[in-house]
Amino acid sequence: MSLANAIKQITMNLNEAEHPVAVMFGTVTKEQPLEILVDQRLLLDEDFFVLTEQLTRYEVDLKHSHHINGSPTQDALTEKIVIREGLKAGDGVLLLRMQGGQQYVVLDKVVGS
Repeated sequence: MSLANAIKQITMNLNEAEHPVAVMFGTVTKEQPLEILVDQRLLLDEDFFVLTEQLTRYEVDLKHSHHINGSPTQDALTEKIVIREGLKAGDGVLLLRMQGGQQYVVLDKVVGS
């Protein structure tokens, strides 16, 4: 490695050490597979993202039957109830770019403007 390349590498390492995390904004462009446009210039796929639990779809099955005089009458709540939708195309998201820029933690959806 030449001296110039060594100096460049040291400078890059120092810069990353000073800025280990960057806060960024993105927009979900596709749900499956997940794609997010970061800062309106960089389109990344799901391999780059770490999702928090609150951004994943969560459904609860509350299916049950009502009983009158010991015999079942009719099923109630036949469909699963969606507690969290998960990420959808068009959602704005808040991201943390981790040191090195190879991974992004998707923290939450951004609401309002």
